[in-house]
Amino acid sequence: MVENRGKGKFITFEGPDGAGKTTQIQLTEDVLEKRGYPVVRMREPGGTRLSEAIRQLLLDPSYKEMSAATEALLYAAARAQLVNEVILPALAAGKVVLCDRFVDSSLAYQGYGRSLDLERLRMVNGFALNKLGAFRTILLDLPPEEGFRRSADKIERDRLEQESLSFHRRVREGYLRLADSFPERIRVVDASGEPESVQEQIEKHVLKYLTGRDPGGSF
Repeated sequence: MVENRGKGKFITFEGPDGAGKTTQIQLTEDVLEKRGYPVVRMREPGGTRLSEAIRQLLLDPSYKEMSAATEALLYAAARAQLVNEVILPALAAGKVVLCDRFVDSSLAYQGYGRSLDLERLRMVNGFALNKLGAFRTILLDLPPEEGFRRSADKIERDRLEQESLSFHRRVREGYLRLADSFPERIRVVDASGEPESVQEQIEKHVLKYLTGRDPGGSF
């Protein structure tokens, strides 16, 4: 039985590579569907025909010449399409939308990782979000060294996964700084444990948000 569902709710999952976002989103979707929530799950960049095409450009390792500014603008473009084509209609229909990465990834990877100006990134992405409103962000925190260890057997790595350890350390530090900057929206979860124990932490935050005990926050 659904508890005080009301209008649709948006929940994003963030964190460095190897933190287990995909696994935790699947577990969260299963929990919510069992409770009767209508769930829509998606990934970023992607989720629409156009956004998936942009994803291919962004993650293709052969595009080594891509500038940091081009990268940031392509992410924002894919995001704008996803927001308008999928997210806003789903929320208007009263659904719970779960997204594997969202706007905080741009600040962490292109802002802290690539050293682009954070205020410019906020401005561009604020435009892309099209007055989205409040949402909840689950930040799965994991040291990049552990993330590298978890993905050691991965045969093919995308363009960002091939970045140096120092880059991924800056990304993690960026995420933690964002958590300090947006305490009403971002909930930090230690991702170093077993998937089941990590999910227990996530479930508490998610259900508080969905039942209105925790209102979330805006970008």
